Amino acid sequence: MTELGPVAWPPAPIRTERLVLREPQARDRAAFIELLASPDVHTYLGGPRPRDELERAMSGAPEQWPGSFVVDLDGAMIGQILLRRATEHLRPAAVGKADLGYLLLPRAWGRGYAAEACAAVLDWFTGALPGEPVVLATQTANVRSMRLAAKLGFVEVERFEAWGAEQWLGIRSPVVKSG
Repeated sequence: MTELGPVAWPPAPIRTERLVLREPQARDRAAFIELLASPDVHTYLGGPRPRDELERAMSGAPEQWPGSFVVDLDGAMIGQILLRRATEHLRPAAVGKADLGYLLLPRAWGRGYAAEACAAVLDWFTGALPGEPVVLATQTANVRSMRLAAKLGFVEVERFEAWGAEQWLGIRSPVVKSG
């Protein structure tokens, strides 16, 4: 049993046309620090963490936990997809549902990698836990994230103020295949 429910973890790596979604490995440490310390990545996420703090906190391999996928392009980490149970930090409509998040290094932006990786993780999740909806929250000012949410099939549940900005909460109901 994991944070995501009765899902065997880790799953086999998920392969897309261009990417591999896999567990974090020791070789990903520098990319994780770069991702978490990037002011560009954290523009809509409350700001970056100090690099020296990250260096101390992540002295070895990145932490492995259910729902954390490394986005790997040609053998190198370019980002992370997060799938975890939403807690009270989100709205009541989201609590207990799977919450999708994603972070990509700026050099990987604008190439469709986030859409490809998120779609693959959502497909995996639907296969692992059929019938479970997924939520996604983002700032309305984050135009790229808003576009990606729509592309992935998320529909607005509500908008709300939090962390000094307007937030958007969407839900993606699972596609049930008849058969």
